[in-house]
Amino acid sequence: MSTQAIIEEKLNTQLNPEHLQVINESSNHNVPEGSESHFKVVVVSNKFSEKSLINRHRIINEILQDELAGKIHALAIHAYTAEDWSEKNKQAPDSPDCKGGDGTFKNA
Repeated sequence: MSTQAIIEEKLNTQLNPEHLQVINESSNHNVPEGSESHFKVVVVSNKFSEKSLINRHRIINEILQDELAGKIHALAIHAYTAEDWSEKNKQAPDSPDCKGGDGTFKNA
């Protein structure tokens, strides 16, 4: 199973989201073709109600802890309640341009 599919499955199972996008942004970075190392997730879930932004991120990081410890180098998280998502006109911000690098990294 691809890393993207694993992310989608875990977030769907744990968060029962109203909306979920998992975008592989690896091709925007200096990594080998076909890499699955840089992702953006947009999640709309009622499980985020009354949770601060940092706690929403912690929830997602905990769900994806195995992938973050190995396969994933970067994860952009956009975690919203349905109300937040509506206020954002159902649009997450674009990811910034890659700052470069040689494509190598170490997992801490």
